[in-house]
Amino acid sequence: MNIGLRRWGLTAFSLLIVALLPYLTGNLYQLHILTLIAVYWILIAGLNMVVGFTGLLSIGHVGLLAIGAYAFSILAGQHSMDPFLALALAGVMGAICGLLLGLPSLRLPGFYFAMVTLAFALIVNELSLAQKGLTGGGTGLSVPSFPGALVTPWGYYWFVAAIAVAVTWLSWNIAHRMWGRALISVRDSEVAAAALGVPIYRCKLIVFIFSGFTAGIAGALFASLQSYITPETFVFELGLFFFVCIIIGGRGSIVGPLIGTIILTALPEIVAPLARLSNFFYGALLLLVVLILPEGISNLAVIIRERVRRGEDTENLIEPDTQRLRAAIRSRRTP
Repeated sequence: MNIGLRRWGLTAFSLLIVALLPYLTGNLYQLHILTLIAVYWILIAGLNMVVGFTGLLSIGHVGLLAIGAYAFSILAGQHSMDPFLALALAGVMGAICGLLLGLPSLRLPGFYFAMVTLAFALIVNELSLAQKGLTGGGTGLSVPSFPGALVTPWGYYWFVAAIAVAVTWLSWNIAHRMWGRALISVRDSEVAAAALGVPIYRCKLIVFIFSGFTAGIAGALFASLQSYITPETFVFELGLFFFVCIIIGGRGSIVGPLIGTIILTALPEIVAPLARLSNFFYGALLLLVVLILPEGISNLAVIIRERVRRGEDTENLIEPDTQRLRAAIRSRRTP
């Protein structure tokens, strides 16, 4: 079968499953988890361009998530702005903050850049706690829902899933075009990338702005899904969760981090009877993946494919007819 036709068929099947998932869930809580996975993926898809493709260690995207959430809550809630316009402005706000954060910090080496993003997340959390007149402080803010059919859990799921599909499509096109090759070259060797004429700083800045935009959109959708937000909603562990989803999924892949997001979001529900050990299961899963699949879950399909091909090559080997070969050698030796 043609590879392009197979890819389109797989894409259509995946979209059909995403659309039908609300009918396959057992209750509204499971539907809530599916919507939460889609919201997280919107942020992680953008973050994956930063971490997985460019190689930047950003562990503070929870700060950008909080900015998008508070921007939407303030605009749509306190100022009665149209929720769809507030959603777009939350994305713009996330992009602007990504620009302001990236301009001075993207020239720093990896470890120092990670510390800057961590400090940014902590500053955002402290500001949201201190600015009581704007963010409600420790009391928090009530978040309005989207109008019309999006008020229902099913309608909101399809809305968030549609945005997640659009962000996935954008990420896929970035990853599989010249931009994606440029980002991977920056990740693997900045010296070699610069020698080939890749604008390293501009690539980093543009992809960081894109991740800020997706984080702002995800923050707005997350706030509406939760219906109430406080500074405690955006803890550092949540930012680390986003980072770990990419590490478990595998760098340089789109499908891998998506699988990592699904597994890590659903894991607390799978081990619900052992809720106290949830951190243990997170750590154990991360340790197993690092030790057994250091390239991430996405590399598992490559390993299986290579083994299948090796098996096929072994079956197709042409074995020599040793008896006829020996007879020919003996006939030559006989005078």
